[in-house]
Amino acid sequence: MEYRIEKDTMGEMKVPADRYWGAQTQRSFQNFKVGGKMPVEIIHAFAYLKNAAACANMDLKVLPPEKASYIFIVCDEILQGKLDDHFPLVVYQTGSGTQTNMNVNEVIAGRAADLAGSRVLHPNDDVNKSQSSNDTFPTAMSIASVFAIEEKLIPAVNCMIQTLDQLEKKYMKTIKTGRTHLQDAVPLTFGQEVSGWKSMMEHSLENVKRTLPSLKEIALGGTAVGTGLNAPKGFAEQAVMNLNRLTGKDFVTAPNKFHALSSKDAYVAAHGALKGLAADLMKMANDIRWLASGPRCGMGEITIPANEPGSSIMPGKVNPTQTESATMVAVRVMGNDTVVGVAASQGNFELNVYMPVMAEAFLESVNLLAESLTSLEKNCVRGIEVNEDKMTENAEKSLMVATALNTHIGYEKAARIAKKAHRENSTLREAGIDLGMYTGEEYDQWVNLLQMTGVEE
Repeated sequence: MEYRIEKDTMGEMKVPADRYWGAQTQRSFQNFKVGGKMPVEIIHAFAYLKNAAACANMDLKVLPPEKASYIFIVCDEILQGKLDDHFPLVVYQTGSGTQTNMNVNEVIAGRAADLAGSRVLHPNDDVNKSQSSNDTFPTAMSIASVFAIEEKLIPAVNCMIQTLDQLEKKYMKTIKTGRTHLQDAVPLTFGQEVSGWKSMMEHSLENVKRTLPSLKEIALGGTAVGTGLNAPKGFAEQAVMNLNRLTGKDFVTAPNKFHALSSKDAYVAAHGALKGLAADLMKMANDIRWLASGPRCGMGEITIPANEPGSSIMPGKVNPTQTESATMVAVRVMGNDTVVGVAASQGNFELNVYMPVMAEAFLESVNLLAESLTSLEKNCVRGIEVNEDKMTENAEKSLMVATALNTHIGYEKAARIAKKAHRENSTLREAGIDLGMYTGEEYDQWVNLLQMTGVEE
């Protein structure tokens, strides 16, 4: 491999000749062989903020237009994915993300030198002008998180809601037995049950959306400790205006930069909403696989798509794999919530120094939830079919239909009927007639399963 010599304040470093990064990136690359690479979403977010910062510096006349133009060109290339191989650093580095910030600065400067044929940009003095790693890394976190939520997660949840809405309407009058404590309960319709799943998704989505304003508060402009040292007056406002122009989003400059640098409470709240969505996803996925259990020895009230063989030894076996995948995602998100919460509680004084691991955990949760919801909707939920005969049979057999008798003969007499029917394996109608509690005509008048659901009065 061919190398070139790069210099920083600590001396010279050998850098692969085919890479645009410089000495500081190389030091980190050699010193930290821990875990996986920084999420590409963070790198692309840096491209947006470096572009926005350069434009602000140019407008405020602290950066020459010719230098800014090279930053714009390289940032566009980063966003197009052309330079992804030039960002090798891992998540588990310095807790401020300084090395990733410098990786971006050095790559922009290195690529600009390649384009210009000479060193036209200094990574610190030009690309990092009016900035610090302490305000750029949290800004990159904000940009990446908002993009992931708005561009991936929200559309995935909405798609699931639409499919559930169709199921709800289709089966609103399909009677089934309810279940509480995994025991028989009074009847409801399958459409009503699905409406509960849909409402969970809707409420979780609103909870996620409510956290976005805090995530959109940008730390850029706070520089090292929140005072804005070395940034010209108006830089923060100009930079966020440029950022919104570039992204089409509605970021705002954080009103208190000391809070923006030192606290990550916005991520705790936002990930809490993600955990809530994960909990609802797990609940719905488990309901689906319970209802589809069988095909002959389980509940068997619904069927779900058979996507692949389920066993290497049992011929013909098909498993609810999409729901299993979804529940594993939910577990992972719940674990990441601990990471985010603990990381946000750490760091001292003017800076949180657990940002890279927090960013990775947060983005992983958003991406997993978006991908899982998309997969579950496409490969499972939209293909749900109801076994109406089985649902009707179970609903009619349920002893808890006796609840409809309460207002006519009282709770205790209804309980006697239910126990007798269970003991003798007879119907509620037969047991009550044997006990002289009512006539067949009265039972038929009092017990109407669809009326019990409230769908029809």
